[in-house]
Formats: sequence, C-alpha cells, structure tokens
Amino acid sequence: MRGYIPAKFPVLAVLLSCTIIASAQQPSQLPTPKEGDYLSHDFHFKSGETLPELRMHYATFGTPVRDAAGKVTNAVLLVHGTSGSGRQFLAPQFADVLLGPGQLLDVTRYYVILVDNVGHGKSSKPSDGMHARFPQYDYDDMVRSQHELLEKGLGVNHLRLILGTSMGCMHAWVWGETYPDFMDALMPLACQPVQIAGRNRIWRKLAMDSIRDDPDWKNGEYTTEPGIALEIAADIFYIAGGSPLQMQKTLPTRDATDAAARDFAKRFSADHDATDLLYALNASRNYDPSPQLEKITARVMFVNSADDFINPPELGIAEREIKRVKKGRFVLIPISDQTHGHGTHSWAAVWQQYLKELLESSQQ
Repeated sequence: MRGYIPAKFPVLAVLLSCTIIASAQQPSQLPTPKEGDYLSHDFHFKSGETLPELRMHYATFGTPVRDAAGKVTNAVLLVHGTSGSGRQFLAPQFADVLLGPGQLLDVTRYYVILVDNVGHGKSSKPSDGMHARFPQYDYDDMVRSQHELLEKGLGVNHLRLILGTSMGCMHAWVWGETYPDFMDALMPLACQPVQIAGRNRIWRKLAMDSIRDDPDWKNGEYTTEPGIALEIAADIFYIAGGSPLQMQKTLPTRDATDAAARDFAKRFSADHDATDLLYALNASRNYDPSPQLEKITARVMFVNSADDFINPPELGIAEREIKRVKKGRFVLIPISDQTHGHGTHSWAAVWQQYLKELLESSQQ
C-alpha cells in the first residue's frame, strides 16, 4: 500500500494492512528506523534449489543491550503476514499503541526488528527478475533466513520476544520448534499450529489457481500483470480477511458493498505482483508444526479472534494443541465492535493486555 487508508474506510484498512505493505505515515512519536540489507551467499532451500545471493531487507528501532555474557537481552522480532512486509507494523493501530514512549515495546528500551521475508517487500522475490524460476521457498526456509539475518547480519544471538501475525504467527511456531533456546517468549497472532487444510487450504488454492489459470500469467513471463487473476485473488482476500460485523456496519447497502469491493480490488491489484503472491501463498504448502509442539520451551501467548474467517473458533484446534506446549496459553478474543476479523492481529489495543502478561511472565 503506497499510502495509508484513512479511518473512514476501516474494512479496507484492516484487510490491506494484512496483505499489502503498510507504508503509513511514520508514527509521530517514533524515530526513523534504520534500514539495511543482509546478503546470504549460496543460500540452500529445502527444495534443493539455491540462490547465489539472497537479500534480506530489514528495519530496526533502538539499540541492542547485552548482558555480562554477551547475550542480547532486549531484541524483539516482528514477523509480518502473507504478501506484506515489515512496514505493516508502522500502521497506527499497531505502532501508536505499542512502540512509543512508555508503551509495551517502547523502542527506547527494546531493539525492535522489522524483517521483510523472502519473497516479500524489499527482500529477494520472484518479481526481481527470476519470475517462476525463483526457488520454491517454504516457511522453514523463511525462518532459517530470518535466523541467519539476526545472527550474522545484526549480531543478535537471543530474542526477548517473537511476535508474528498471520503468516508470521505460523513462523513463530516454526521458530519455537527449530530454535527453542533462541527466544524467551512467543506471541503467535491469528493462525493454527497444524497443517493448512479444510477451508483455509481451499481459499489459498483458489487464489493460486486463479493466477496459474490466467492465460496472461504466461508462467510468470508477463510484461503486464494478469488482471483477471489479481481481481479474483483480491475478492478472495477480501472475504478471507474481513469481519462480517464490521462489514455490515460500514457497508450496509448493496451499492456501498460493491463500491468497496471494487476499490479493494483496484488497490490490491496495483500493489501486488501475481507471481510474488503465488509464491507467498504456496510457501504454506508443507507447514505443519503439530508433530513437534512439545519441543517449544519458550513461554507462549497464542491469540486468535472469534470472527476470523481463516481460523474459525469452532474448529477447536487451538484449545486442543496448546495443551501440548509446556508454557503455553491460548486466548480467544470474543467478537465485538473492536475486533476486525483476521485483521484483529494488527489492532494492538484489542490484545495488548495479553502481551503485557506475556512479557511479565517471561521475564528472566
């Protein structure tokens, strides 16, 4: 998103903050983040493919603090959602609530790291030129590249907290299992710790198929974006990310709804590359942390909202699986005027009390 959507379009604001780079105006109380790129040489993917150079873009606030043994004690990693970037965390509903002076993740106290994942933002991605020849990355590759960025690029050998939204929520589970001693606390927001199946898989497959089946896609070798594919994907994202209550309140008529859907599709199409989106969705294909949840030793505060189309509460998955996490707690936020469907993960005012509890309970 090249410009922040004003409050008079709350449904669009929620959805786009989840799926498009939220290049909002810099929150007034925050300094300008330091941006940079880390190059991983000869990066090997699980698929067997390699890249001579994998670029990982990042932005940071604050300064790392180390204890007497040299361990970083104040680093916080924020991990974005599918087809977004680290800049989504600069949206006011997140940054103005958490990152300012005296707030829970005050950047004068914490070293806050915003990462653009593989295939997203300013990091290496198919649309840079390789198109459909880009390696078929998955969530394990993405987490491993984040870990390398932290250790080799930023010199961070420990994290106080990993907070992830949507895709970042799923990355948090992978982090907890793959590097169990690397963090004190995990806060996964808006996902499930099991493989993606059922309706969650279907809407993703519909979006991916719309891209592959568009004759203008040309296996990624297009000179203009396949418009039909992106419009279909936009409609699917609009449904998957939306809140019925919020939509009914803000779009009470047929004409208002149709206009909002057209507006969303226009913005979505303008800010997405079809192959990047296909890869980002397909990266979830083999995600399944459920067999190894007992490996997680960090304290976990797992939060979903009851109006989340993608992670509906009636499945009962979260309540079942959290019992296998040694220091885990699950919170289901009831539907209210403050929840925003799947996008509730970015409205920090709704769940900041649970972040406070997590930070206190995981304090070394």
